[in-house]
Amino acid sequence: MMKFRVGIENNNEGIRSIAWVLNHPGCFAYGGDEQESLANAFVAIREYARWLDEHEKTWIPVDVDIEPHVEQVWTDYTINEEFDRVEKDGYDVEPFFEHDWKPLTGTDIERGLKLLAWSHADLLAVLEKLTPEQWAFKKEGERWDIAGIVNHIGGAEWWYLDRLGLAFPRAEVPKEPLERIQKVRNLMNEALPTLKAVNRVAGVDGELWSPRKVLRRALWHERDHTEHIRKLL
Repeated sequence: MMKFRVGIENNNEGIRSIAWVLNHPGCFAYGGDEQESLANAFVAIREYARWLDEHEKTWIPVDVDIEPHVEQVWTDYTINEEFDRVEKDGYDVEPFFEHDWKPLTGTDIERGLKLLAWSHADLLAVLEKLTPEQWAFKKEGERWDIAGIVNHIGGAEWWYLDRLGLAFPRAEVPKEPLERIQKVRNLMNEALPTLKAVNRVAGVDGELWSPRKVLRRALWHERDHTEHIRKLL
Protein backbone atom coordinates (compact mmCIF):
# COMPACT_ATOMS: atom_id res chain seq x y z
CA MET A 1 0.00 0.00 0.00
CA MET A 2 1.37 3.40 -1.00
CA LYS A 3 -0.05 6.53 0.60
CA PHE A 4 -0.55 9.60 -1.59
CA ARG A 5 -0.86 13.01 0.05
CA VAL A 6 -3.77 14.97 -1.43
CA GLY A 7 -4.82 18.60 -1.22
CA ILE A 8 -8.36 19.45 -2.30
CA GLU A 9 -9.12 22.71 -4.07
CA ASN A 10 -12.81 23.57 -4.12
CA ASN A 11 -14.54 26.28 -6.17
CA ASN A 12 -11.89 26.23 -8.92
CA GLU A 13 -13.19 28.61 -11.60
CA GLY A 14 -16.42 28.49 -9.62
CA ILE A 15 -17.40 25.15 -11.14
CA ARG A 16 -15.22 22.27 -9.97
CA SER A 17 -12.86 20.74 -7.44
CA ILE A 18 -9.29 19.56 -7.99
CA ALA A 19 -7.54 16.80 -6.08
CA TRP A 20 -3.83 17.67 -6.12
CA VAL A 21 -1.49 14.73 -5.42
CA LEU A 22 0.98 16.83 -3.51
CA ASN A 23 4.10 14.63 -3.56
CA HIS A 24 3.78 14.09 -7.31
CA PRO A 25 3.63 17.31 -9.35
CA GLY A 26 1.60 16.94 -12.50
CA CYS A 27 -0.74 14.41 -10.91
CA PHE A 28 -4.24 15.77 -10.33
CA ALA A 29 -7.90 14.94 -10.82
CA TYR A 30 -11.00 17.03 -11.44
CA GLY A 31 -14.48 16.51 -10.09
CA GLY A 32 -17.73 18.34 -9.66
CA ASP A 33 -17.12 18.42 -5.91
CA GLU A 34 -14.58 17.32 -3.32
CA GLN A 35 -15.78 13.71 -3.15
CA GLU A 36 -15.79 13.24 -6.92
CA SER A 37 -12.33 14.71 -7.39
CA LEU A 38 -10.95 12.45 -4.66
CA ALA A 39 -12.60 9.41 -6.24
CA ASN A 40 -11.11 10.37 -9.61
CA ALA A 41 -7.68 10.66 -8.00
CA PHE A 42 -7.42 6.85 -7.93
CA VAL A 43 -7.60 6.75 -11.74
CA ALA A 44 -5.36 9.80 -12.11
CA ILE A 45 -2.61 8.25 -9.97
CA ARG A 46 -2.67 5.02 -11.99
CA GLU A 47 -2.53 6.95 -15.27
CA TYR A 48 0.29 9.09 -13.89
CA ALA A 49 2.25 5.97 -12.86
CA ARG A 50 1.82 4.53 -16.37
CA TRP A 51 2.96 7.84 -17.86
CA LEU A 52 6.12 7.74 -15.76
CA ASP A 53 6.70 4.12 -16.68
CA GLU A 54 6.66 5.02 -20.38
CA HIS A 55 9.85 7.00 -19.80
CA GLU A 56 11.73 5.05 -17.13
CA LYS A 57 11.19 2.76 -14.17
CA THR A 58 10.51 5.43 -11.63
CA TRP A 59 9.27 6.19 -8.17
CA ILE A 60 5.67 4.88 -8.43
CA PRO A 61 5.15 1.18 -9.19
CA VAL A 62 2.47 0.76 -11.85
CA ASP A 63 0.64 -1.94 -9.89
CA VAL A 64 0.88 -0.30 -6.47
CA ASP A 65 -2.12 -0.30 -4.14
CA ILE A 66 -3.28 3.30 -3.81
CA GLU A 67 -4.31 5.08 -0.62
CA PRO A 68 -5.06 8.79 -1.18
CA HIS A 69 -4.97 10.74 2.06
CA VAL A 70 -6.55 14.21 2.21
CA GLU A 71 -4.26 16.54 4.14
CA GLN A 72 -5.95 19.86 3.51
CA VAL A 73 -9.03 21.34 1.90
CA TRP A 74 -8.97 24.81 0.37
CA THR A 75 -11.79 26.85 -1.14
CA ASP A 76 -10.87 29.42 -3.80
CA TYR A 77 -12.10 32.96 -3.28
CA THR A 78 -12.04 36.27 -5.16
CA ILE A 79 -10.54 39.58 -4.04
CA ASN A 80 -10.64 43.11 -5.41
CA GLU A 81 -7.80 45.64 -5.74
CA GLU A 82 -8.13 46.50 -2.04
CA PHE A 83 -7.72 42.77 -1.19
CA ASP A 84 -11.28 42.54 0.10
CA ARG A 85 -13.31 39.45 -0.76
CA VAL A 86 -15.88 39.94 -3.49
CA GLU A 87 -18.32 37.64 -5.22
CA LYS A 88 -17.04 38.25 -8.77
CA ASP A 89 -15.01 40.52 -11.06
CA GLY A 90 -11.80 40.23 -9.09
CA TYR A 91 -8.65 38.15 -8.70
CA ASP A 92 -9.13 34.46 -7.93
CA VAL A 93 -6.90 33.35 -5.06
CA GLU A 94 -5.99 29.69 -5.55
CA PRO A 95 -4.56 27.28 -2.98
CA PHE A 96 -1.39 27.52 -1.03
CA PHE A 97 -1.26 24.20 0.79
CA GLU A 98 0.84 23.57 3.88
CA HIS A 99 2.85 21.21 1.69
CA ASP A 100 3.77 24.15 -0.55
CA TRP A 101 5.79 25.63 2.32
CA LYS A 102 8.34 22.82 2.09
CA PRO A 103 11.57 23.79 0.28
CA LEU A 104 12.40 21.69 -2.77
CA THR A 105 14.95 18.94 -2.16
CA GLY A 106 17.56 17.76 -4.62
CA THR A 107 15.35 14.77 -5.41
CA ASP A 108 12.34 17.04 -5.97
CA ILE A 109 14.33 19.08 -8.47
CA GLU A 110 15.83 16.07 -10.26
CA ARG A 111 12.38 14.55 -10.68
CA GLY A 112 10.82 17.90 -11.50
CA LEU A 113 13.19 18.46 -14.41
CA LYS A 114 12.38 15.01 -15.78
CA LEU A 115 8.65 15.60 -15.44
CA LEU A 116 8.92 18.99 -17.14
CA ALA A 117 10.87 17.45 -20.01
CA TRP A 118 8.40 14.59 -20.50
CA SER A 119 5.39 16.91 -20.28
CA HIS A 120 6.92 19.35 -22.75
CA ALA A 121 7.75 16.54 -25.16
CA ASP A 122 4.11 15.42 -25.03
CA LEU A 123 2.96 18.94 -25.92
CA LEU A 124 5.45 19.33 -28.77
CA ALA A 125 4.47 15.93 -30.17
CA VAL A 126 0.91 17.24 -30.55
CA LEU A 127 1.93 20.61 -31.97
CA GLU A 128 4.49 19.46 -34.52
CA LYS A 129 1.79 17.80 -36.64
CA LEU A 130 -0.57 20.78 -36.80
CA THR A 131 -1.51 22.37 -40.10
CA PRO A 132 -1.97 26.16 -40.34
CA GLU A 133 -5.72 25.57 -40.33
CA GLN A 134 -5.47 23.58 -37.09
CA TRP A 135 -3.36 26.25 -35.40
CA ALA A 136 -6.15 28.71 -36.20
CA PHE A 137 -8.97 26.35 -35.17
CA LYS A 138 -11.29 27.73 -32.50
CA LYS A 139 -14.15 25.63 -31.25
CA GLU A 140 -17.40 27.38 -30.45
CA GLY A 141 -17.46 28.42 -26.81
CA GLU A 142 -13.67 28.33 -26.43
CA ARG A 143 -11.73 31.42 -25.39
CA TRP A 144 -8.80 30.85 -27.77
CA ASP A 145 -7.81 29.09 -30.95
CA ILE A 146 -5.04 26.46 -30.69
CA ALA A 147 -2.31 29.09 -31.14
CA GLY A 148 -3.91 31.11 -28.34
CA ILE A 149 -3.93 28.12 -26.01
CA VAL A 150 -0.23 27.52 -26.65
CA ASN A 151 0.52 31.18 -26.02
CA HIS A 152 -1.48 30.89 -22.80
CA ILE A 153 0.64 27.93 -21.66
CA GLY A 154 3.83 29.91 -22.13
CA GLY A 155 2.39 33.08 -20.66
CA ALA A 156 1.15 31.32 -17.54
CA GLU A 157 4.50 29.62 -16.93
CA TRP A 158 6.24 32.99 -17.30
CA TRP A 159 3.72 34.40 -14.80
CA TYR A 160 4.43 31.62 -12.27
CA LEU A 161 8.16 32.40 -12.43
CA ASP A 162 7.40 36.09 -12.13
CA ARG A 163 5.66 35.45 -8.79
CA LEU A 164 9.09 34.57 -7.39
CA GLY A 165 10.89 37.36 -9.20
CA LEU A 166 12.58 34.90 -11.59
CA ALA A 167 11.08 35.93 -14.94
CA PHE A 168 12.62 38.06 -17.66
CA PRO A 169 10.76 41.32 -18.50
CA ARG A 170 7.25 40.86 -19.81
CA ALA A 171 8.14 42.81 -22.97
CA GLU A 172 10.59 40.02 -23.84
CA VAL A 173 7.94 37.29 -23.88
CA PRO A 174 7.80 36.14 -27.53
CA LYS A 175 4.53 36.51 -29.42
CA GLU A 176 5.06 33.42 -31.60
CA PRO A 177 3.62 30.39 -29.72
CA LEU A 178 6.40 27.83 -30.18
CA GLU A 179 9.11 30.39 -29.51
CA ARG A 180 7.26 31.53 -26.40
CA ILE A 181 6.85 28.12 -24.78
CA GLN A 182 10.46 27.20 -25.52
CA LYS A 183 11.98 30.42 -24.18
CA VAL A 184 9.92 30.28 -21.01
CA ARG A 185 10.65 26.59 -20.48
CA ASN A 186 14.38 27.23 -20.90
CA LEU A 187 14.09 29.77 -18.10
CA MET A 188 12.21 27.28 -15.90
CA ASN A 189 14.91 24.67 -16.47
CA GLU A 190 17.60 27.19 -15.52
CA ALA A 191 15.76 28.51 -12.48
CA LEU A 192 14.64 25.25 -10.88
CA PRO A 193 18.12 23.97 -9.85
CA THR A 194 18.81 27.30 -8.14
CA LEU A 195 15.80 26.73 -5.84
CA LYS A 196 17.18 23.71 -3.98
CA ALA A 197 16.54 24.11 -0.24
CA VAL A 198 15.40 27.71 -0.79
CA ASN A 199 13.05 28.56 2.06
CA ARG A 200 11.07 31.26 0.35
CA VAL A 201 7.42 32.20 0.22
CA ALA A 202 6.32 35.35 -1.60
CA GLY A 203 3.02 37.15 -1.28
CA VAL A 204 2.02 38.70 -4.60
CA ASP A 205 -1.33 40.35 -5.36
CA GLY A 206 -2.95 38.69 -2.36
CA GLU A 207 -1.72 35.16 -3.11
CA LEU A 208 1.16 33.12 -1.67
CA TRP A 209 3.79 31.49 -3.90
CA SER A 210 6.75 29.20 -3.27
CA PRO A 211 9.14 27.16 -5.46
CA ARG A 212 7.10 24.03 -4.75
CA LYS A 213 3.85 25.71 -5.73
CA VAL A 214 5.39 27.07 -8.94
CA LEU A 215 6.54 23.56 -9.94
CA ARG A 216 3.14 22.08 -9.04
CA ARG A 217 1.24 24.67 -11.05
CA ALA A 218 3.57 24.61 -14.09
CA LEU A 219 3.29 20.85 -14.53
CA TRP A 220 -0.46 20.84 -13.99
CA HIS A 221 -0.99 23.65 -16.46
CA GLU A 222 1.03 22.18 -19.31
CA ARG A 223 -0.35 18.64 -18.90
CA ASP A 224 -3.91 19.92 -18.58
CA HIS A 225 -3.74 22.04 -21.73
CA THR A 226 -1.92 19.37 -23.72
CA GLU A 227 -4.93 17.13 -23.11
CA HIS A 228 -7.20 20.10 -23.82
CA ILE A 229 -5.61 20.54 -27.27
CA ARG A 230 -5.84 16.80 -27.98
CA LYS A 231 -9.56 16.88 -27.26
CA LEU A 232 -10.16 19.93 -29.43
CA LEU A 233 -8.38 18.28 -32.34
